[in-house]
Amino acid sequence: MANKVPDSNVPSATPTIRDEPGITGPVDASDPNLAENKPQANKSTTAQAEGDAESQLSTEDVLIINWEGPDDPQNPKNWSFKKKWAATLIVSAFTFISPVSSSMMAPASEQIAQEFGITNSSVIALLTSVFVAAYAFGPLILGPLSELFGRSRVLQLANMWYLAWNLGCGFAQNEGQLIAFRFLAGLGGSAPLSIGGGVLGDLFRPEERGQAIALYSLAPLLGPVIGPTCGAWIAQRSTWRWVFYSTTIVDAFIQFMGLFFLKETFAPVLLERRAAQLRKSLDPEKAQTREIRTVFDTADRHWKHIVTKALIRPFAIFFSEPIIQLLGIYMAFVYGTLYLFLTTIPSIFEGVYREEVGIAGLNYFALGVGLTGASQFNARMLDKIYKYFSAKNNGVGKPEYRLPPMVPGAVLLPMGLFITGWTARADVHWIAPDIGIALVGAGTILNFQSIQTYVIDAFTLHAASALAAVTFFRSMAGFGFPLFAPAMYNALGYGKGDTVLACVAIAVGVPAPFLLWTYGERIRNASKYAKR
Repeated sequence: MANKVPDSNVPSATPTIRDEPGITGPVDASDPNLAENKPQANKSTTAQAEGDAESQLSTEDVLIINWEGPDDPQNPKNWSFKKKWAATLIVSAFTFISPVSSSMMAPASEQIAQEFGITNSSVIALLTSVFVAAYAFGPLILGPLSELFGRSRVLQLANMWYLAWNLGCGFAQNEGQLIAFRFLAGLGGSAPLSIGGGVLGDLFRPEERGQAIALYSLAPLLGPVIGPTCGAWIAQRSTWRWVFYSTTIVDAFIQFMGLFFLKETFAPVLLERRAAQLRKSLDPEKAQTREIRTVFDTADRHWKHIVTKALIRPFAIFFSEPIIQLLGIYMAFVYGTLYLFLTTIPSIFEGVYREEVGIAGLNYFALGVGLTGASQFNARMLDKIYKYFSAKNNGVGKPEYRLPPMVPGAVLLPMGLFITGWTARADVHWIAPDIGIALVGAGTILNFQSIQTYVIDAFTLHAASALAAVTFFRSMAGFGFPLFAPAMYNALGYGKGDTVLACVAIAVGVPAPFLLWTYGERIRNASKYAKR
């Protein structure tokens, strides 16, 4: 809608909650930094009284493009149920196939090591984990691009980049090529992890977002479970190269579907398209004298500001925000433990239980059972818990109401580590470590979903930067943990090694939800970045 510049006392037509450009979480549209809430300087008139809209801007010279009220059908939050969930499924599919590639080659790593003559166990683990290292750096590049050019375009182009380099991995002729191609594929594969959450923020209002986030956050954790299971059978029945050929074929199908069902959801880009259409519809003479811009056209939309924000703000938030430090360290530990498990499951079931590669790969389903079961339960409870506590607080929601599922998650994770470590022995039935692995999966997903939704709700305006900080450190942990796993387990064994991890999980994870429930609001009130 083309609006004349509104008087400061007139409520904005912008939806109550929207997303900051490049952000994963909702933003209060009443923020004074938005264009429609800022006094606009007029090039052709002299500023008069501060409250006089006519003196601030000549309505003949400038048109402000905004949504046509809160029910505008072009606003992604007002799309049909089918259209919203079609986009959600495509984004979740992108988010699923990339982590599949990150871990699918783990069961085939020994086969690759034999072909390329690799004897160092850390280098063998590096072949798998280098993909995850790219997850730390990709969002720093792709985040600003998505803010400038839109979510859908960057998601799909990045996915094509991933597809090309993932296919190249299948043709690698030495370990150097494979490591380089894996890292480049990971850069493209990081796009849905960094941008996908923003799509959900564009599509769903906070009270509707729980199930969508549950599905979206399950995908990057379920992918590393299904990937190695399939990779084990491919490695046993064919060659390791088909690990990459097969994922490329599946990704090509997802990309084809994305061309039809993943439409642009980013409000600044959608409104800019509307502004461009209006410019074309005007007479050439009027088009030269009348300025047309959207409510998002502020200095914040300049590419230099966007790049600076993407590269600096995540680390500024991490080093200045106790909430992000606590949750970031814990989430990094949880993610690192997940990838440590992904690379050590073959050694447990092939080395201790003498299972064939394909059969050993089936044990990854234990992790999947824990991840999926807990995620489905939490998806149904996340919004209910939030609404329950909000109702008790006179209908006012708080980010802390996202924390209750983190309590069982913080307990199940170390419990699973203890069980897995001390039952991974030849004289104990293989189902025992599988039970422990399932509990690790359940604890992982409960922590992930609670932390992700809490960060989005607590750092609304800066949620993208807050999540980027958490994502950077968790990805570096996912890259680094598997590298020291062989040395740790060789020195301590599975029992003592997993006990060390369990003790860290208890020390950091168990107090976290209680501390944030008690002091979270006080910390946010003193924060520069958090929602008050």
